[in-house]
Amino acid sequence: MRFMRLSRVAAIGLLFSLALAACVPMNAPRSAAEIAAAQSAEALARQGQFDQAAQAYLTLASQSSAHADSYRLLAAEAWRQEGQIERAAPTLASIKRQRLSGDEPLRLDLLQAELALSQHDAATALRLTTQPNVTVPAGMQMRLLELRARAMAASGDAWGAARTRVEMDDQLSGYDHTQNRQQVLDLLGKLGVAPLKQRAAAMKPGNRMLPWVNEALSRLGVVVAQAQPELQQPVGTLLPGADANVREGYKVPSQVALLLPGDGNYAAASASIREGFFAAYLDAGRNHAPRPSVRVYDSKGTADGAIKAYQQAVSNGARLVVGPLTRGEVAAVFGQGQLPVPVLALNHPDDRQLPSGDASEFGLLPETEGAQAADHMIERGLRRAYVMVSGDDFAQRAAGAFKAELDARGGELAGMVVLPAGATSYAGAIAGQHFPTSPLAPAPATSTDAPAAPVVSDSGDTGIFISMRPQQARLLIPQLRIAQVALPVVATSHVYEGSDDAAANRDLDGVEFCDAPWLFDAQPGLPNHGDMAARLPAASGSGARLFAFGMDAWSLVPYLDWLRAHPGSYMPGASGQLTADQFGRVRRVLIWAKFQDGLAHPLGGSLQMDDVPSSTPPATGTPSPGNDAPLESSQPDNH
Repeated sequence: MRFMRLSRVAAIGLLFSLALAACVPMNAPRSAAEIAAAQSAEALARQGQFDQAAQAYLTLASQSSAHADSYRLLAAEAWRQEGQIERAAPTLASIKRQRLSGDEPLRLDLLQAELALSQHDAATALRLTTQPNVTVPAGMQMRLLELRARAMAASGDAWGAARTRVEMDDQLSGYDHTQNRQQVLDLLGKLGVAPLKQRAAAMKPGNRMLPWVNEALSRLGVVVAQAQPELQQPVGTLLPGADANVREGYKVPSQVALLLPGDGNYAAASASIREGFFAAYLDAGRNHAPRPSVRVYDSKGTADGAIKAYQQAVSNGARLVVGPLTRGEVAAVFGQGQLPVPVLALNHPDDRQLPSGDASEFGLLPETEGAQAADHMIERGLRRAYVMVSGDDFAQRAAGAFKAELDARGGELAGMVVLPAGATSYAGAIAGQHFPTSPLAPAPATSTDAPAAPVVSDSGDTGIFISMRPQQARLLIPQLRIAQVALPVVATSHVYEGSDDAAANRDLDGVEFCDAPWLFDAQPGLPNHGDMAARLPAASGSGARLFAFGMDAWSLVPYLDWLRAHPGSYMPGASGQLTADQFGRVRRVLIWAKFQDGLAHPLGGSLQMDDVPSSTPPATGTPSPGNDAPLESSQPDNH
């Protein structure tokens, strides 16, 4: 599938700047009448009258033997602009290559290659677009690469075509960028799962094709490990100014629209996000940072509502849209094709499509937490892992990412069990895991009459990964201890309700989990969590992560362009260290905390920069409505 032709305006400008420069061979002066006729033909083309321009150039070719082949070339290019490359075939055949100069031979090759493709002659097109030792002007490189990619695809070389289109990625924008990316993934998808896995396994970290291969595998339903983001420096440097907290790269649009559902199933989540957004917005004003006007739109929680809200925001003058919230809404907005105003979506779409154009995605994905948990265990030397998770969607997705990352880091999955919903006894599930025992370790009795059981000691290389709600974890952890399982336990944020309850959480002592740093005031420069929670109920308890997410939604606004233009830069956020990958997805690095005496305390007091997670969009199919919330890692059960 062909996607790109140089935009009409840009192409006309390029074509006829070339006309003025290239149609005059050295030592062949033109008469005043010829110059006037050439300028008249050029004017016709600039007005979009390509057929008339082509005829005028052919007339010039018949009247000027010295410049005839240059004029024929221009006539053929005019017909191409008209979308009638086949009509140019006789003219191209009549051009004598040896009479061309400058970049004209290359322009002839490109026209002949495009003609060959229209005639299903991929071999000729490939030969013309892969010639060695050819100097290609910058203004013609994109067209050459596109024709080469098309020729490779038509020749059955899907991998070569995909690689060529990846070369084009950085130089495209808008609709062309979106279409080119879609074609890369379509081409890779044709290779199939097994060949893609083989190629990925052979690639070294940093290989330019690796993220694309992983993205294609994800679209094919494979849960893959992602390369860890390289967090090298925070966004920009602090700019001078009294009490200022503005960094280089801070740039805000004149008007921002915030799209959130106003009622229904997502009203409570929206309220927390909205309050967090405006809390950070007001804090930016305290720091003397310039701020745009912000208008909130009700996206209704539906695809149609999100599209209407986006279109209304654009018509009202918004220069950036933040939202919408649910995966279905995001997919609908992205599905419009070309977006006239950039979007910072507060979720990832449910159809696995890449962010379109200048759009970005930001969400609290359980995959991020599962992958970071695997990294954390490997960093601790725990290379063997037992996985015990609930049957909830978030837990299954976290477990999938955990397994993929563990395997990529050279770890070993020792066993896995999905705990039955509603059960209060997990003795059978624990016994079925066949945890290793250590008869040398002391075995505390569970009662005065009960016989001592062997204790599973921490052998130093084995741990347990869990992903479940606090209520279920409070049942599981004591039963592991009763079974004399003393392995380290690592969890996702779901194990913590967001506020301290020492009596209830004492059963979770020793469990380590990843979470948003703002909950523990572990990220300097942000408003104090305790103070904010005392004033705003939405900032406490289970809503705290959503509140932090909303804070980051605002904090990202001024730095989106900077993050995308400076790989390795990150923004210290409330929900983690935030960085943008090459696809426009905002990825998070979380903090690690541990339960001690029923209270959750951050490990090290701040973000552990060696524990960098990978992040992928949902690898499962279209979720059920009950799992459509963007923040599965922090939603109440009814979301």
